Amino acid sequence: MSNDTQGTWLTQEAFDRLTAELEQLSGPARIEIASRIEAAREEGDLKENGGYHAAKDEQGKIEARIRALTELLKHATVTEAQFDGTVEPGTVVTATIAGDSSTFLVGNREIVAEGSDLTVYSPVSPVGAAIVGLRAGDSTTYTAPNGKEIAVQVTNVERYEP
Repeated sequence: MSNDTQGTWLTQEAFDRLTAELEQLSGPARIEIASRIEAAREEGDLKENGGYHAAKDEQGKIEARIRALTELLKHATVTEAQFDGTVEPGTVVTATIAGDSSTFLVGNREIVAEGSDLTVYSPVSPVGAAIVGLRAGDSTTYTAPNGKEIAVQVTNVERYEP
């Protein structure tokens, strides 16, 4: 799977959800964590102040998520999938990969509904790149990162519905 944000396809629902998360993190979450840091700082010695260090760690995670969301949303393509039966970003694919059946979403993990255990492959990952453009019944091979050629047969393609 890839964290590639360039040209990420998102549904409108996913874009709206991520925008709301960014707004919450950039506003109320930043204010709340700054208050917690200040309160912990007032407790004294920062070297052994667990509350201060925990709040600073959380602040770092919030800022990293803000940067990631900002970049993702800046490069996002927001459309509803135009499903024509081919594998493309926004489709759920069932495929036999090296003899094992697997169902996964081709796209970005950010479009998957929260709590879903659906596996996601980027369309630029080895598997994703090999099957984009294929239809149910089509077969291909791809080269795995270890150099092995792996056979893939697409058995079903459906539009992703969150």
